[in-house]
Amino acid sequence: MSKFPASPPAPEEESPAADILFRGHAAWLRSMLRRRFEPDLAEDLVQDTYLRVIGSGRAADIRHPRAFLWRVAANLAADMGRRQSRRPSAEPMRDGVTEPGFPADQAEQLMLKQIILDLPEPLRQVFLLSRVGGLTYESIARHLNISVKTVEWRMSKALARCAERLED
Repeated sequence: MSKFPASPPAPEEESPAADILFRGHAAWLRSMLRRRFEPDLAEDLVQDTYLRVIGSGRAADIRHPRAFLWRVAANLAADMGRRQSRRPSAEPMRDGVTEPGFPADQAEQLMLKQIILDLPEPLRQVFLLSRVGGLTYESIARHLNISVKTVEWRMSKALARCAERLED
């Protein structure tokens, strides 16, 4: 059974929860995104994240807002990167940048890899099966012989720890 309502609330019901969420965390999200992307792209990602949260109908149910917002923004950035990589770039390559606004920084990739490797084994296992393996929580639960609730808990813990390390 899902912990979220069967249908998302109407936009007028969702907006206050999303507004509260963003008032409390938008500056942090913008700061994190500006460290990785050009300012205009970071601002677009913040706005798109806000729209995605409103559309999800989940703002009132989020237990780890920074981890959730970071995951939504990271997914949006990855989607943008995939779309841009399919199109020929009109902008010439610049030092350290392979796509407009996307740094090709090996140190950052190593840092992310280390953050994932530093997760405790149960959290890392669920994180990798979900994010790298693309498995659903139900599939992960069956694969690891644990409950879906345990998968959800481990994933939220893994995302929260990753977000904490990224803040440092």
